[in-house]
Amino acid sequence: MRVIAFADTHGNMRAMREIFMRNEDAQVFIFLGDGESDLERMRKSYPDKTILSVAGNCDYSSTSPDHDSFVVGDVKILFTHGHNWGVKYSIDRVFYRAKEIGAKVALFAHTHQRFYEYYEDVHILNPGSAAFPRDGKPACYAFIDITPKGIMCSHVDL
Repeated sequence: MRVIAFADTHGNMRAMREIFMRNEDAQVFIFLGDGESDLERMRKSYPDKTILSVAGNCDYSSTSPDHDSFVVGDVKILFTHGHNWGVKYSIDRVFYRAKEIGAKVALFAHTHQRFYEYYEDVHILNPGSAAFPRDGKPACYAFIDITPKGIMCSHVDL
């Protein structure tokens, strides 16, 4: 099963629509915050998709949680925006929380920079920013493929 992770759209509906249109075969979309109000339009446009989200630091008045988890097959995914987790300085808190709850994938955002590391059986992934990257690379999102043979993560340029 393919899971799409994206974040930090900050009002760029074109980028959000592009992600959904490119991935119509995916069943699960996880939005990691900062653009949550636009996500409601996508939920209406794609009622058959599982669309999960957490609040980012720019999602004012959001009632979404700071972090959450979801199970795909037998793989638990932890996801957060990361602003309350110190991700600009270290990914340790996200990693240790993933280990604590038995998550095989830990997703975070907030830095607007792509990141991927596989460490102690945990895939740690930041999908980067779908609208305003800060790493000198194109705007992007990421996918997580969960198969009987394992987990594969990759970034995709927009």
